[in-house]
Amino acid sequence: MRILIIGGSGFLGAELVRRAAAAGHATAATFASRPGSTAGVQWHALDLRDPVRVDTVLAEAAPCLVVNATSGGSDWAVTAEGPVRLAMATARYGLRMVHVSSDAVFSGARVHYDESCPPDPVTPYGAAKAAAETGIRFVHPDAVIARTSLIIGDQRSTHVRAVHDLAAGTRDGVLFTDDVRCPVHVADLAAALLELASGEARGVHHLAGADAVSRHELGCLIAGRDGLDASRLPAGLRAGSALPGALDVRLDSRATQRKLRTTLRGARQFLVPSV
Repeated sequence: MRILIIGGSGFLGAELVRRAAAAGHATAATFASRPGSTAGVQWHALDLRDPVRVDTVLAEAAPCLVVNATSGGSDWAVTAEGPVRLAMATARYGLRMVHVSSDAVFSGARVHYDESCPPDPVTPYGAAKAAAETGIRFVHPDAVIARTSLIIGDQRSTHVRAVHDLAAGTRDGVLFTDDVRCPVHVADLAAALLELASGEARGVHHLAGADAVSRHELGCLIAGRDGLDASRLPAGLRAGSALPGALDVRLDSRATQRKLRTTLRGARQFLVPSV
């Protein structure tokens, strides 16, 4: 199978590229500023805001599957419009598509969210992600939309890097005890995405870890794994703060997990203390 990973030089994208290439797939990937380092991969510069370039890359890479692992933050042109532009092109070429979305599409009002729950975002980033989902489902109904949560791994993960910086005292801030998510390990997520892509799945799927933990508990788990002093991690409450966003969002991934061989481990399982 020939695979094109959009955003292949990012944290999740790099893991997808590595796994696809290791599995023997002919693998191509895109980058925004610099290509990745995985051997044998064909790299293409791509800005999703440029429709001509999108068509050019698809023609040059000639994939049968496209996985979109980009993250443009709250930039509407990149995060909302870019994936829809990509979906239109993949549909036109008759290609299979998997799009990575986020638990930020939810407000937290109902806490527990399965695949049937409609998005109700409360941040610009969440709104952009929700708009991308809506557009993709309209222009490419057979596409897979895979919502996930905080992606954890080594220090390439922004969440892990923040914990290291807080423990070292080189970063200001607190880890909230009332801000709850279902973190997933990057290796589990990448394997699950490629497994979904290789089958006949379509529509919305949830790919989050099995454990709901607060940001502070997550930080302490990371500290324990990496040999850091967890007592140096400042704790606080997000409720009442000026920061926008949902408090407690727990993606229910059980329906998707039943279809997968890949196990989506919980943070308490994959962040075991170092010995």
